[in-house]
Amino acid sequence: MKQYHASTIKNIAVAGHGSSGKTTLVEALLHATGSSERLGRVEDGTTVSDWDPEEIKRGISVSLSVCPMVFRGCKINLLDTPGQFDFAAGLYEGVRAAESVLLTVSGKSGVTVGAQKAYRLAKKQNKATAVFVGKLDRESADFYKVLEQLKTLFGPTICPVVVPYSENHKVQCYISLIEMKAYKYVNGKPEEVPMPEIDHRLQGLITAISEAVAETDEELFEKYFSGEEFTNAELVMGIHKGVKSGDITPVYCGSALTGEGLDLLLDGLDMLLPTAKESAMEAAKNPAGEEVAVLCDEDRPLTALVFKTVADPFVGKLSFIKVIGGKLQPGSAPVNMTTGQTEKMGKIVLISGKQQEDMPQIVAGDIGAVAKLSANTGDTLCQGVEVTLAGVDYPAATFQRGVVPAAKGEESKVSQAIRRLAEEDPTIVYGHNHETHQQLISGLGEQHLDVAISKIKSKFGVSFTLADPIVAYRETIRKKVKVQGKYKKQSGGHGQFGDVWIEFEPCDSEDLVFEEKVVGGAVPKNFFPAVEKGLREAAKTGVLAGYPTVGIKATLVDGSYHPVDSSEMSFKTAASLAYKEGIPQAGPVLLEPIGSLAVTVPDACTGDMMGELNKRRGRVLGMSPAEEGETVIEAEIPMSETADFSTLVRQMTQGAGEFTLELVRYEQLPGQLEAAVIAAAKARNS
Repeated sequence: MKQYHASTIKNIAVAGHGSSGKTTLVEALLHATGSSERLGRVEDGTTVSDWDPEEIKRGISVSLSVCPMVFRGCKINLLDTPGQFDFAAGLYEGVRAAESVLLTVSGKSGVTVGAQKAYRLAKKQNKATAVFVGKLDRESADFYKVLEQLKTLFGPTICPVVVPYSENHKVQCYISLIEMKAYKYVNGKPEEVPMPEIDHRLQGLITAISEAVAETDEELFEKYFSGEEFTNAELVMGIHKGVKSGDITPVYCGSALTGEGLDLLLDGLDMLLPTAKESAMEAAKNPAGEEVAVLCDEDRPLTALVFKTVADPFVGKLSFIKVIGGKLQPGSAPVNMTTGQTEKMGKIVLISGKQQEDMPQIVAGDIGAVAKLSANTGDTLCQGVEVTLAGVDYPAATFQRGVVPAAKGEESKVSQAIRRLAEEDPTIVYGHNHETHQQLISGLGEQHLDVAISKIKSKFGVSFTLADPIVAYRETIRKKVKVQGKYKKQSGGHGQFGDVWIEFEPCDSEDLVFEEKVVGGAVPKNFFPAVEKGLREAAKTGVLAGYPTVGIKATLVDGSYHPVDSSEMSFKTAASLAYKEGIPQAGPVLLEPIGSLAVTVPDACTGDMMGELNKRRGRVLGMSPAEEGETVIEAEIPMSETADFSTLVRQMTQGAGEFTLELVRYEQLPGQLEAAVIAAAKARNS
């Protein structure tokens, strides 16, 4: 592919709900522009963007794909993002690297949660937006119903520029409101036809476009209110300005499957969406923490962002890079602003799905990839300047499961493999609970972890299954007791003797508090550390269910020793015996972890969520409004009640809800639940 420059490069993320037609649209656009020789199908696993074995097997996109095409001398990098919520990492990467976001909405299903989330993300990052209402070849498709939904949900920025004309629920032709021409499609090819009679609805859309254009420029404003009509060029210029500023979201329509409306969409991508150069600048921070602007200009010092990583067991990491300013060339040595290390650039490649082609360089505004860098996703690469770009802001991994290696002794291999995959997908998080000794993996959902297991097996040859995470309970005491621990052993020669009296009582400290109040040298001072060590080691295993014991103060008050047989080991053992004798008498109870929960749900789901939290022994602390039509519920909830909370929130809200959960403290477990927890712990440890 020939070299392009920022003024002729566009990066467009194609986003929307799962099964709304993103991959099919990308495939159709690639074929229509001659960038792919044949038209692939998602069902056959032959599309350019869904090339990963997991995507072919499942028939959905699971990661971001970069698919460049050329149209009228402009290079357009289409970033095909996943629509399933479990694979939202690809959406966040795609929107971060793009200047524009093209939302796909099914003319049959309407504006679903995935489209709303993608639109909000685009607006949050100040990206230009456009909408393609597809699947209008389906019998039950209704463009004007979808248009009303778009206006209701996304507000007055919605501006249809191509609309269908239908008779008997079947599209007869498509009308370009900019050209005021109508087209019908025969075998996917457009043919101009006479304009149908314009009804009041169409006249209203034309007026709306003119009003939106008038708002973008003073001269156009004056012309409109003087009663003059805009020329075609003025409409294009005005909409282009409005799209760039975020005041206009143009709406196109058609069918990617039959090719209807694709030529009009391509015209819109070419004329209305901003180039990388027009996006002008990105905010960055210098070493002093001050905000500076990075211009999209290849004559500037190099500033680039690693926005995606692919982990390959044979090639190593493949880093997808967007150059914001300057140019990235093979052999250059930019500094990684995250690590401070120099990155040596090897061969630079153009990515198109799974295909790779050598590139002489990546210029400002363009996207390419480099293999074997130590850089991670979100890192900034600089040369000749020191600034740090905003990274990729991923959603939190809230779906956690325990890891069970397929074979004993493979725990280390499993942890390494999960960490390698996390380089590719930062929404995969590995952890190890040192209290329960359980390996943990977190992701965005059940399907997400299912794909992770499959990828780890195919890429790294490591197998494991999932289990429920073990709740890290703790134990404590409620009463004060004084007990003796005496250890005496004679086996010929020197024996072993240690004798201690210890008071155990509750305290507020999470760690064991040790004091000594021995009078008269009943226990020599040199044995005090051994007594403390014996108690601390014993407290690691509670007497009820084997969980660590916390909130205990142990005071050594008396004891005795033998001048020959006493040793550190004998006093350590005596302290352990005192613990085992005293704790059962001190009213031991179980403590359960309590989490602080903030769950965001649509207003219509607030009552259901409150009821669910009550069922799960949660305590609602308050509610506050979030974004339009949403409420944040703040609560405290036992962590044992949250194993399936991620799935619950998604099902209850159809994917619109989200939550954060973090451990805040431990509270006494209700007595009626103790027996089941103790039995489960004993069964696990048997």
